Amino acid sequence: MSTSGAPVRVAIVNDYELVVVGVAALLAPYEDRVQVVELDANLPVLRAVDVVLYDTFGQIQGRGIDMAALRDGGEAKVAVYSWNLHQELVQESLDAGANGYISKGLDAEELVQAIERIHAGDTVVPSGGGSVNPRTDAAYPGKEHGLTVRESEIIALITQGLSNREIAERSYLSINSVKTYVRTAYRKMGVERRSQAVLWGIKHGFEPDVVRHVER
Repeated sequence: MSTSGAPVRVAIVNDYELVVVGVAALLAPYEDRVQVVELDANLPVLRAVDVVLYDTFGQIQGRGIDMAALRDGGEAKVAVYSWNLHQELVQESLDAGANGYISKGLDAEELVQAIERIHAGDTVVPSGGGSVNPRTDAAYPGKEHGLTVRESEIIALITQGLSNREIAERSYLSINSVKTYVRTAYRKMGVERRSQAVLWGIKHGFEPDVVRHVER
């Protein structure tokens, strides 16, 4: 909660509507402390908010995040929300202008506390490194088809047209790890070639959305 006693106003940003809606649902029971006032997929934040929560699913990470565009001229603090907790990536995000870096391994109460701390001026960073397993109730494309969140993110990036090398750089994974996720995802999807995977991704919601939800 803000120092004024009002809930912290939050905008959730990601290119996939399913992802931002899922995070909003996670925060919904805490609306007396954190009020989600805007959900943006592939659009700049429209309203004045206290914290922009940038979900990294299928997104640019680290130094490549355009913090100015996320704030869109406002004074909102930016919190990066990710399962990838490599210390180098966390530091790159802070150097780029993020005010905090939140692990997707946190439960809802801990996520709310992290948002409140960032709004209060604390620099929140994860205590460990490496990566974490996101919450099992997280929403993401491909979940209903048995894809893990990491497999799903790889397919999202394939659908966006990235090569394995580009995916490795984007997601801070080794090229061998990317190839492993590709193989296991392809088996679940019933495809064998990249062109088939792209068509499958387009058909099953892996194309980035362009949508905005604003709380009136």
